[in-house]
Amino acid sequence: MPHTLTPFHLAIPVNDLTAARDFYGKTLGCSEGRSAASWVDFNFQGHQLVCHLAQGVRELHHNPVDGDSVPVPHFGVVMEMPDWRTLAQQLTEAGVEFVIEPHIRFAGQAGEQATMFFLDPSGNALEFKAFADISGELFAR
Repeated sequence: MPHTLTPFHLAIPVNDLTAARDFYGKTLGCSEGRSAASWVDFNFQGHQLVCHLAQGVRELHHNPVDGDSVPVPHFGVVMEMPDWRTLAQQLTEAGVEFVIEPHIRFAGQAGEQATMFFLDPSGNALEFKAFADISGELFAR
């Protein structure tokens, strides 16, 4: 049964709304929606991302995946390959420090994908990925 993909809603903690606005708005190009003194909505590739002001230390864990130490938790989007390449170049030129540099994971295997990981100013981990053939590879086993 075909499924119509609808936008997700994700609320994340941030320790500085100004830094979040700069990172998500300027660095990633997300337009801003509604906001209040303690939160701000962003259009995150067509999805609703809400940054909530929340002080405190958040610890990332890591799991090994295809030779990389992947931060957990993380979130992001699956993009078209040309858009992923453009974003990787823009982030590199902007001086974004990658947790995992842009590269191809699972090369020559089911699920081959382009991936990159980086942190927002509050330490939230993001992954952006792309597939040469998303319809056949996204859920490949």
